[in-house]
Amino acid sequence: MINISKKSFCVLTVLVFFFTLQAAAQSTKISGAITNIKDKSPIPYVTVLFKGSKVATKTDANGKYEISTTEPYSQLQVEYVGFKTRYFPVIAGKEQVLNIKLQEESQNLVEVNISSNKKAPYHNKGNPAVELIRKVIEHKPMNRLESAKNVEFDQYDWMQFSLSNLSEKFKNKKILRKYQFLFDVQDSSEIGGKNIMPVYFRERLSKNYYRKDPEKKKVIMLADKHVNFDQGLVDNNAIGNYFERMYADVNIYDNNIIFTNSQFLSPIADGAPAFYKFFITDTIKTSKPNLIELSFVPRNKNSLLFEGRIYITMDGKYAVQNALLKTGKGININFVRSLEVKLNFEQDSLGKFHLSRSHLLMDFGVGSDGGRGFKGERTVIIKDYKTNVAQPDELYKGESLVVVPEAESRSDEFWAGNRLDTLAKEKVKIYHNMDSLGKMKSFKRMMDIASFFFIGYKKYGPVEVGPFYSFYTFNSLEGFRPRIGGRTTTDFSKRFYFDTYVAYGIKDERWKGYLSGAYAFNNKSIYTFPQSFIRAGFQRDVEIPGDGAKNIIPEDNFVSSFKRGESNQFLYSDYYRLEYMQEYSNHFSFNLGFKKWTQTAAGSLVFDRYADNQLVRTDRLTTSELSLDLRYAPHEKFYQGKTFRERLIEKYPVFNFNYAAGIKGLLGGQYNYQNFMASIDKRFYLSQFGRSDIRLEGGYIAGKVPFPLLDIHRANQSYSYQTYAYNLMNFMEFVSDHYVSLNLDHNFNGLFFNRIPLIKKLKLREYATFKVLYGGVRKENDPNQDPSLLQFPVNSDGIKTTYSLGKLPYMEGSIGVGNIFKVIRLDLVRRFNYLQNPGISKYGLRARVQFEF
Repeated sequence: MINISKKSFCVLTVLVFFFTLQAAAQSTKISGAITNIKDKSPIPYVTVLFKGSKVATKTDANGKYEISTTEPYSQLQVEYVGFKTRYFPVIAGKEQVLNIKLQEESQNLVEVNISSNKKAPYHNKGNPAVELIRKVIEHKPMNRLESAKNVEFDQYDWMQFSLSNLSEKFKNKKILRKYQFLFDVQDSSEIGGKNIMPVYFRERLSKNYYRKDPEKKKVIMLADKHVNFDQGLVDNNAIGNYFERMYADVNIYDNNIIFTNSQFLSPIADGAPAFYKFFITDTIKTSKPNLIELSFVPRNKNSLLFEGRIYITMDGKYAVQNALLKTGKGININFVRSLEVKLNFEQDSLGKFHLSRSHLLMDFGVGSDGGRGFKGERTVIIKDYKTNVAQPDELYKGESLVVVPEAESRSDEFWAGNRLDTLAKEKVKIYHNMDSLGKMKSFKRMMDIASFFFIGYKKYGPVEVGPFYSFYTFNSLEGFRPRIGGRTTTDFSKRFYFDTYVAYGIKDERWKGYLSGAYAFNNKSIYTFPQSFIRAGFQRDVEIPGDGAKNIIPEDNFVSSFKRGESNQFLYSDYYRLEYMQEYSNHFSFNLGFKKWTQTAAGSLVFDRYADNQLVRTDRLTTSELSLDLRYAPHEKFYQGKTFRERLIEKYPVFNFNYAAGIKGLLGGQYNYQNFMASIDKRFYLSQFGRSDIRLEGGYIAGKVPFPLLDIHRANQSYSYQTYAYNLMNFMEFVSDHYVSLNLDHNFNGLFFNRIPLIKKLKLREYATFKVLYGGVRKENDPNQDPSLLQFPVNSDGIKTTYSLGKLPYMEGSIGVGNIFKVIRLDLVRRFNYLQNPGISKYGLRARVQFEF
């Protein structure tokens, strides 16, 4: 037993109090916020510690931290996966505020395996990281937006596209001296490098609503502002749609996320454990609720998968609180050197985490990292998120997207007061810069040259001459065929549009040509969505039977002049057309038309029939028909040129129905008939197994007609692969008055090649196609049954070359290798039946230029 006197106790108390005061006086306390140097966004869950100690903390969801110690440490260490570790001097014994900006490392995540002597193989079974991700997958339905009865929020997003990684030498080139005001500078370690030149900027503000029962989404676009280029060169809305498609909304709770029309598997997809490796890399107890940092890497680095990390709440809901998704170096995607997505979530009033901010960065280029290319980025900000606030039914009626009339004419004051992202305010100068650029004569000349090479037309005031790729073509009937054409532009008129061309066959010594005039009711040119116009035209030209009957202007092409096999059966066709086109904002359209068509046999083609057992030759056929075409393409997006519209293929189907009625006696029409045709086009995304494009089509002709008016199935005798033609069928080989066809084109997207050593570095892609056509000709339309009908054509040996299908359908298939030099696809095509027909090939090798990301 130890006895302490009162005096000793007093002395001890004083000493303890003294040392306590001294320790308090020497306590070091640091606080502040940590942000990304690139976009100034807060970085949550960063590790902050005193160097050489175990005293550590984490930043909260807003990037704020606070740390203290009584030890005399002089440096603060800050580290975070994917960012450069930094050290900062601190003054011991003082309270300080230290705001820190971190810079990202341009490197991939490295898979970490902890082992003793041997490298332990990765297994899903018994892996706590995999068990955790399965919990996340199990709880996805309750964490999705769709789990609530009603949701509404404000959304602001901006999108930018820039030339990137521009060297000082390039920047100071003579041709660019007048454009120095366009350049912007950023840190060289960021995606896109230093010296960027913004060329496009768009920002939008919308109100968004969701109702679960009955399910409906509604977006009211309140404001939409974007860079406007010369409408004579490009379609501004089409550019916006194209970029928007490339930088789509990212929903990590979806099984698949689509970028540049490629489908990436989400790290929390239902089947993610079969394609990803997961690792628990940190636990964060400074956040409420506590979080687990889960890192992941793809099992196959060439597949369309991400690497990165996600933060999972440990409150029993297993919600995603933050996420970083990146692509690796070996990924099988073209021209995208790197891709990065950051997602931040906030809690709503019910404690559910919802997306509050997403930021997408993409670096495009042909060469290696650091070379010149393009940088694209998009930021989405969500504010005022409300759950289970019911809205009247009237709100959800009508189209899912409603653009208010004044959306594109909002004032600068409106934008200044409604932008939800401070960073975007610094980018407003892009509007002024691009407007100034568009007024420069040198830029207009440069765009004029680009328009000629990429679009095919050269502008001369209110008209354009072209397309240049049709100036020189040839065929066996006409020999060399020079052609020149032109059309008016909106500088001539926004309501009236004229189009023409003239061609001459050196061998057949005949003139051909086309002339049409159109009037647009919407005062926006006839090709602006939604279309509303009336058009009349006359055309006299040469065509292959069955190839151009449904085309207004079959474009000549130098490459298509090269044909395999015998190709000497032609038509001289005269068309008189009148049509009324009306399109609606929901992408439903109808076309009412009248067509008078006179066909004259040319080349080795003749129109012969039997009368009283005598062969009688007919010079020409004339038909007059009325038609109705219906089309519905929900959610369709497209890139629209001046005389064409390229559909951006997505998952939504496209429905077509065509009806034509031939009227005997109307303006010389010789036949009564009715022609029905319907088709459905649909793309199916199959995640890591690729995607399939499918077309189902059927047709029926009622009435007695000669073979030129039957459905002449589309054949291809060129050496280029055509998706919607039969590539080993000869011209006019098969005709039908009733048919159904199925066309399947599947892109495996490297599913097999990505697993073969060395080969996978080439980033090749596999294709498989199958085409089947079932049809026939009824007895009343079969010249083999009725000699009074025009007889099927014969070749130079007198052997018939046109047939109707029998009990077996025509079938062909192919296997192909794509992405050769990033743009070439080669298909080995196999014809499966009707091999006894003259002049056919069982196998064929076909190529095509196919640009895909």
